[in-house]
This record gives sequence, structure tokens and C-alpha cells, in this order.
Amino acid sequence: MKKLITLFTGCLLLASCSKNTFDTSKELLEYIKQPENGYLYAKTVNGVDFSLLYKPTDLLVNQELTGESPASKVDSLRSKYGEYMYFTLSMSKNNQELLSTIAGNKQKFGAMVNELAFGMEQKVHLYTPQKDTIAMADYIYPRMYGMSGSTTMLFVYPREEKVTNREYLTLTIEDLGFYTGEVKFKIPTKMINNEPKLKF
Repeated sequence: MKKLITLFTGCLLLASCSKNTFDTSKELLEYIKQPENGYLYAKTVNGVDFSLLYKPTDLLVNQELTGESPASKVDSLRSKYGEYMYFTLSMSKNNQELLSTIAGNKQKFGAMVNELAFGMEQKVHLYTPQKDTIAMADYIYPRMYGMSGSTTMLFVYPREEKVTNREYLTLTIEDLGFYTGEVKFKIPTKMINNEPKLKF
């Protein structure tokens, strides 16, 4: 009976490990894009669609590794990227980039370009249940010039133990002029601490 329990426990551990490790970045992306796995959050407010995706470290490691890169680089890259948490925020209205919806108003368009490119640090906030704000390390806003169905940007925050040992984090987006009010996403930290990996 003891052997049977040990065997069963071993199989269970193996199953949970294998579910968290993927052969390709495509498989990993498909996994994190399933809302039930806890890495993708979405809501619609006043006609604006918001989606927030947590990007595991290994996706960034994989982007930097080229065909010629030795596998020995994996650990150093994991160490480098593992110091931060990465969130991709996508926003759209009528399946268009936010800028596309105000293209007819030059003044409003110019102000929003400026805000998206330089002012999101004042608009997007990440904080703990104790209301401790986590300072944004960086964010990237690639201009798509109407070629995309959404406005998408990457937000980078330091991964510190005093942050990841909280039960959850809250990410908020202030109103960007679309009468949405403040939009909030509650992110359980267990998903970040047990993020899926790639087999390199």
C-alpha cells in the first residue's frame, strides 16, 4: 500500500511538473493565453476592451537566444530577466488601436500619442494589498500606425520578495480619455511564483 501511495504521489508530481514545462514558445504562449490558467485577464469597460497578460521569464529568454546561442547562456539569461515581472497590456475600441478611434481630432490624437509614448508611468500603477506602490522599471510602446487591432505595450516591474510574497497584486489603468474610469486587475502572485518554463 505504501509503495502504491508513493507511486501515485510520484505520478502526480510528474504530471504537475510536466504541465508547467513546455517544449516550444508557441505551446507556452497558447497555455498562458487560456484565461483558466491564470495568466490572462480581460474586461470591457464602456466599449474599450482591456486584456492583461503576464509574460513568463522564459519567453523573454527565448527571444534573446538565437540558433547559435549555447544552452549555457540560458541560466545567465534567466537570472537577468528573472529580476523583473513582465505584463503585456492590450487596449482596443471597435477592434482598433485607441489612436485609430480619435484619428480625426488632431489635437486629441497628438495628446494621446504623447501620453502613450511618455506618460504611462503616471497612468498605470501596480501595488500590494497594503497599498505599497511598486515602481515601474520600464515600459515599451511600439507604434503600430493603425496596422494592429489593439494598442499593446509591455510593462516591466521589479520582482522583489517583499512584492511576490503577497497574496496578490493589483494593476490599475487610469482613464485615458475614453470614460472608462480606473480599470483594475487583481493578479494572484502564486501564478507568478510558479510560472511555466520552457525546455531549453
